[in-house]
Amino acid sequence: MNIVSLFSGAGGLDLGLIQAGHEIIWANDIDADSCETYKLNIGNHIICKDISRIGLDEIPDCDIIVGGFPCQGFSMANMLRAADDQRNQLYKQFYRIIKGKKPDYFIAENVRGILSLDNGNVIKKIVQDFSDAGYRVKYKAFNTADYGVPQTRIRVIIAGTRKDLPEETDFQFPEPTHDKTIWVSISTALRGIPEPEDPKCKLKNHIYSKYKITNRNFTGHRETDPNKPSPTILARGNGKGGVCAIQHPTNHRRMSIRESALVQTFPLNFEFVGSMGSMYRQVGNAVPVLFGQHLGKRLKELESILI
Repeated sequence: MNIVSLFSGAGGLDLGLIQAGHEIIWANDIDADSCETYKLNIGNHIICKDISRIGLDEIPDCDIIVGGFPCQGFSMANMLRAADDQRNQLYKQFYRIIKGKKPDYFIAENVRGILSLDNGNVIKKIVQDFSDAGYRVKYKAFNTADYGVPQTRIRVIIAGTRKDLPEETDFQFPEPTHDKTIWVSISTALRGIPEPEDPKCKLKNHIYSKYKITNRNFTGHRETDPNKPSPTILARGNGKGGVCAIQHPTNHRRMSIRESALVQTFPLNFEFVGSMGSMYRQVGNAVPVLFGQHLGKRLKELESILI
């Protein structure tokens, strides 16, 4: 299927969809470094521009629209979150484009905090908006560790099927492939990765924050259990030492950008562009590639039904 990608970032979701057999025909993000990373690894079809300044006629017709609209205002980690947070309004741009382009399907990704924002009224409003735009809407929280990602990352997927399509063509959420007994550990994901200081190491982006490790039972300041999936790879800062990178499974330092990207299931040869802080943020903001692939496989199943 032909897909338009909004708020694409470095392209984690897009790469997973491509791996599942789809084609991204147009993409957009406002962050220059993310767009350069996307171009380097995925393609030149990404437009670096404020989405609110892009007209519907600039966006090609497509089968599917996907996007992880910015979620900082929705995050449960943001103690100042509010329904009128300006960042929360960016979903309306996603809505504007879906309403105008009328794709067969849409898939939106967000943090689980969106479910409880304003006592649940925000998710109800979003569902109502998309229903009014002509879509049957469903949403669900997923732990990506249940899909082979070496990370306990909880994210909400909001999916819509255009109401004029038969109900048997409704998008169905992917079934888990893993449970706690077979989750992929962070040690497994990073097996064979040398230390960044190893003179023989030629890995791209294998640099890391030297911010001191202090275990204070606080996000980014906890020991990493090597036998479990990684804690959530973060995009936000910790207020003192830049982006809050998760500790390496041996807990002797913070994970490098390369290691964080492997936990997000980016390929080893996927190269990020920008400052160290920018690259950490790009990795932390991404949808794990493998989870994107699972969503893409579900869409692939619908392709034959629609044809």
